[in-house]
Amino acid sequence: MRKASVAIVILAAGKASRMGEGGKHKLLAEFDGVPLVRRSALTALGADAASVIVVTGHRRSEIAAALDGLALTFIDNPDYPSGMASSLITGFSSKDADRAEGILVMLADMPGISTTHLDALICAFRNAGGEAIVRAVSRGKPGNPVILPHSLGQAIVRLEGDVGARDIIATSGLPVLDVDVGDAALLDVDTPDEVLAAGGALN
Repeated sequence: MRKASVAIVILAAGKASRMGEGGKHKLLAEFDGVPLVRRSALTALGADAASVIVVTGHRRSEIAAALDGLALTFIDNPDYPSGMASSLITGFSSKDADRAEGILVMLADMPGISTTHLDALICAFRNAGGEAIVRAVSRGKPGNPVILPHSLGQAIVRLEGDVGARDIIATSGLPVLDVDVGDAALLDVDTPDEVLAAGGALN
């Protein structure tokens, strides 16, 4: 059976506003000596995906420097202050994403997500023939990452503001497959305390 192709889109454009005024950038916080955004990218590059796209915006040059030397496609989102929807649209409209049958949307600030988790999601998507939404959950509670079939692209480009794909998932009419990856599905780090509690070090 032919395997449906998947592109990974890492959202790394956000303002990190909950880190405080003039605060440290959470994506540059180090986990095991590696900036979080690089750790997320390495996790994605290890997965069985056709390409890895990083959407940048806030403090773009520092994010790019932290990812130096990795086989990534960078796309800048100049509209990033408007919220997450603009980054989803930017990622979906990239050439690499356009060639893929599924787009795995990954938040760059989730330190618990592993390559094994991503491959489990990709495997479920392929087993469904590329015709289902696949999302990571923890004990039944929806989390991230999520794989969206390419066919939802038209719905994605109509999103506005600081929203993700939750409403699209609810109204798409496509089957939704949940893959339990444990606590990692719900662990993102938005504040300095959360970074430290997850084992990170602020620079």
